[in-house]
Amino acid sequence: MLGAENAPAAHKGTVQLVPVGNDVKLEVVDWGGSGRPLVFLAALGADAHEFDDFAANFIGSYHVYGITRRGFGGSSKPESGYSNDRLGQDVVAVISALHLDKPVLVGHSIAGMELSWVGSRHPESISGLIYLEAAYGYAYYSATSSDPNNLVVDAVELREKLAQLPPGGGRPDQNRITAELIAETVVFERELREHADMLKGYEDPVIDPKNPPRPPVWLKGIYQGLQKYTALSVPVLAIFALPHSLGDLGDPEALSKNPGAAAEAEAADIKRVGSQADALERGVPSAHVVRIAHAEHFIFKSNEAEVQREMERFLARLP
Repeated sequence: MLGAENAPAAHKGTVQLVPVGNDVKLEVVDWGGSGRPLVFLAALGADAHEFDDFAANFIGSYHVYGITRRGFGGSSKPESGYSNDRLGQDVVAVISALHLDKPVLVGHSIAGMELSWVGSRHPESISGLIYLEAAYGYAYYSATSSDPNNLVVDAVELREKLAQLPPGGGRPDQNRITAELIAETVVFERELREHADMLKGYEDPVIDPKNPPRPPVWLKGIYQGLQKYTALSVPVLAIFALPHSLGDLGDPEALSKNPGAAAEAEAADIKRVGSQADALERGVPSAHVVRIAHAEHFIFKSNEAEVQREMERFLARLP
């Protein structure tokens, strides 16, 4: 049975708690409407209600839902189960539990990883994917991209391969894995140097070695459970902020007073984000890539009308 309850007064839509297995229930917001299902997935640290206002733009033509991933908002907060595999399975479980007929998934920020998991593992269950500032390295991997998220994705894979390198590590093909590691560490070194460039001027906080900070279980689980997605066959719309607003690039007041620094920050952002957008455009024939200049990471809020227009065009073309 699906548990239903009224949403808090500050929120919009009706909330259901949908079981996805192992005593875990996910908060699912139903904003209403009729037609093809449209399912929104929130950014890391947020819940489905981040779309309360934006979702209202689509209820005239679509039945609009939002899912809060485990660990956040009104969803269950288990001590485990935060890998990309598990989070993707949660989305599929909700689609099945609500009997949604080939919905379109819309993801913001890190929700791109769940979109790509469903799109690559269960393409038959969806009609399309819409990435709102979400098609970064955790959602589509290209070695030619300068996206800093590639560093995190590559670190996960390198850690797994390094564990299999010593004798008894589980890989008898030592020549092959050694050759792979040599090639991959060349790329990883470049990513590390690009990361170091990003950190220039940043001072590390002082950490007490006797009491180091402990990240929440969901953070460790999500980042250790990332995967490389290199192929997507379903229709894709990817909207990037390119370049991002000054507020996303640093202190907007300081940058506005220093045109040279602002131009430098924008150039670096264009290199990083632009290379990722270009890689996605080249590598995924089904993808339509949109670049919106000086938009914020919460692009559906800073550039609501433009994002809505692009989404409606994409949705109208779907079979």
